[in-house]
Amino acid sequence: MTTDAVSMAGNRIAMHVTAFWPDKPALWFAQLDGLFRTNGITDDESKFWHVVSNLDNAHAAEVEDVITNPPAEGKYLRLKEELIKRLSASREQMIRQLIEREEMGDRKPAQFLRHLRSLAGTSVPDEFLRTLWIARLPAHLPPILTTQEGMPLDKLAELADRVFEVTPRPQVATASASDPLMATLLQRVEDLTRQVAALSAACDARSRSRGRSRSSSRRSSRNSSPHSTDDRLCWYHRRFGARASKCREPCSYRPSPQENP
Repeated sequence: MTTDAVSMAGNRIAMHVTAFWPDKPALWFAQLDGLFRTNGITDDESKFWHVVSNLDNAHAAEVEDVITNPPAEGKYLRLKEELIKRLSASREQMIRQLIEREEMGDRKPAQFLRHLRSLAGTSVPDEFLRTLWIARLPAHLPPILTTQEGMPLDKLAELADRVFEVTPRPQVATASASDPLMATLLQRVEDLTRQVAALSAACDARSRSRGRSRSSSRRSSRNSSPHSTDDRLCWYHRRFGARASKCREPCSYRPSPQENP
């Protein structure tokens, strides 16, 4: 064995894989792929069993069918795709979580904003995110932040962190109908939420319309002349049917009763 081969084998044995991260499986696999690359591991079988050995019982059970009956080729890719698909929340679930349940908790304002962004993805506009984020900050922060309308959201988060660090930390604010600022913010959140829901419903309607159009097209094709797709007909009868003035063997065309003189 060459020196390079011995070194590579040692790296493979020493490679430390972090515990599986079920909340962000795609990110965990991205880190794992980096480890495979830096340690020279390209064998599909080795990568597959690296993953299996780092799953606890609950998450291994999620992909039991893949582990116990892996494909002959592409074992690692199949396991990776199924884990990400089965453990990742759907976009609809994440948007609902963003709108309905997320609170700042013990995070700093900028950390909370990054968390909301991770749930929102690219489909939620910054205007919505900005309003939702400010509405859920401690009560002493919104009056300061809402005066900075032209400030980019990331800069606003830095300002919020600085103010948060030098002021007492009251309980995270809950909206009250008697608080005009919070009521206004909540109204903006509700308006934007309705807009997002309307856009989602419009996309679903377009998808259903396209599906019905394709189905109608297939039915029309099936209901066309029975002679038009019969390969046993000659060219004349495929083209002109009963109006054909010629016929060339072999041809299986037979006139219908209505066509007989």
